[in-house]
Amino acid sequence: MAAALRTGPFHLALRTAIAARRLPLQRVRHHLAQYGINVGVTSLSYWQQGARRPQRAESLRAVRALEEILQLPEESLIRLLAHPAEHADTERPTARSYRSLVEASDVLRALLVELGSPVDGGLHTIGHHERVWIGARRELVGRESQHAVRAHRDGVDRYVAIYHGDPGCAPARVRVRALENCRTGRVRWHEGAGVLVAELLFDTRLRAGETHLFAYGFEDGTAGTATEYVRGFTYAGGQYALQIRFDDQALPVRCHRFAQQSAAGPRGGRQELTLSGSHRSVHLVEPQVRAGLLGIAWDWE
Repeated sequence: MAAALRTGPFHLALRTAIAARRLPLQRVRHHLAQYGINVGVTSLSYWQQGARRPQRAESLRAVRALEEILQLPEESLIRLLAHPAEHADTERPTARSYRSLVEASDVLRALLVELGSPVDGGLHTIGHHERVWIGARRELVGRESQHAVRAHRDGVDRYVAIYHGDPGCAPARVRVRALENCRTGRVRWHEGAGVLVAELLFDTRLRAGETHLFAYGFEDGTAGTATEYVRGFTYAGGQYALQIRFDDQALPVRCHRFAQQSAAGPRGGRQELTLSGSHRSVHLVEPQVRAGLLGIAWDWE
């Protein structure tokens, strides 16, 4: 905690301090109320995940109260909010619309409406480890996700997973697999766009601030040649790890990491990735994702 308070960023220091005191966010909110400060659990959750920053006068008053509640040195959190390295991040939007992230946004929105699912499902990601398999025909065979999420409102009992296949994908033939701590609910797809959405139902209703671990996957193999895998993030915050594994009979000649602010925007953050000799895989790890797109691309020739 001392290191987090010394170097920041603010959200990491706050999250570390709350965890060290073993206080659920509901209790933190209760303590703030005793100071005459009203801050919702959702706001506290966003603050500690880096999705939002306290900026208004009342919010800054809350931060000073948190220093006392969490038994921290005076000014230890406030000064991190003024850190120049973080100041530029305040200009970055905390959330992006599906339209800016996904080219098939209209189709996706219609499928979510059909499921009665809002864009904000009441969950935000703490950690996400994703594995993708590329087959001998250079096709995407499938992917699996291990997800850690936290609820920012009461009553959340499901997660809606989105699958956007490569050109030629037949979503009606894509299989959804609930692997751990969830079960498959309703599944909807759009054949022309190659988009599928699936409910993953929990066996519990989460309260605001509670976490849940679950795993799920998609089996595909219906599309043509895959040349990249892209993940969209509507909110900043949380750790993301992506691993791409290739069949021994179909190895790429080069791979690289990239990032985009939107589907139509230019790609940046390029970094060459080395294919591991024994496991035929490449990976990336993003300790704190930003809203936008992140992925790995590869060349076959």
